[in-house]
Amino acid sequence: MSKQGLLYLVATPIGNLGDMTPRAIDILNSVDVIAAEDTRHSGKLLQHFGIKTPCLAYHEHNERQMCDRLVQRLQAGEQIALISDAGTPLVSDPGYHLVRAVRQAGLQVVPVPGACALIAALSVSGLASDRFVFEGFLPAKSAARRQRLESLIDEMGTLIFYESTHRIESSLADMAAIFGGQRRAVVARELTKRFETIHGDSLSALLDWLAADPDQRRGEFVVLVQGALKTEGAGVDAEAARVLSILMQELPLKQAAALAAKISGTKKNELYRLGLSMADNNDVS
Repeated sequence: MSKQGLLYLVATPIGNLGDMTPRAIDILNSVDVIAAEDTRHSGKLLQHFGIKTPCLAYHEHNERQMCDRLVQRLQAGEQIALISDAGTPLVSDPGYHLVRAVRQAGLQVVPVPGACALIAALSVSGLASDRFVFEGFLPAKSAARRQRLESLIDEMGTLIFYESTHRIESSLADMAAIFGGQRRAVVARELTKRFETIHGDSLSALLDWLAADPDQRRGEFVVLVQGALKTEGAGVDAEAARVLSILMQELPLKQAAALAAKISGTKKNELYRLGLSMADNNDVS
């Protein structure tokens, strides 16, 4: 009877090598080959743990043509581990096409859980974790980025994004423009690494914080944004809430609610109650 091929999805550390699990090490030592997003990057990790299993490159530029080859190896009875540069494979990383092809071929895919930046950030953010939406990386161009953010205005779950050093300020600025500067958010930078920083405030205040300290604009970022406030029975639509949020940055709540009412046609008392709710949620630290 031939050996059944298995594809393992192995999570690796996002920074701190101490987060590598014993099971992950055992699997990587036992498989026939490791499919790695960047063999040079992963080679350092494997060398650190004394793992001598051969590697092959599997990344966004070759994943479609590599799928058939890897499925054939699995069908021949080989065991393969898929790893990304850091964290859990397929989370903003290549691997979806391979997993789908393997499952369609009737072969088994086995998860080997471990580090995941979005879950790590959510767990310490102080924002609601019962419901969240992971958006990965936003578009690089501001117009497309704002369009994507506008589609999320009414989303009540916590919004989670990945962002890079080069775009962290412009992305936060677009979030403040679309969601309102008073919307609560948390920036989680360099998680598990030496300069790990987790800082929560309003979007406007976070922009000021980044502008004041160039060091906080370096590294890899997870940005978490509070979801839209639930306005049960208040009759306040998303656009009126956004106008109110912007006005509250410059005016006392009573004046902001009155002006937002004139602009949106929403009742002033309903906007005032919403403003109080926004202020009550202004406590992420």
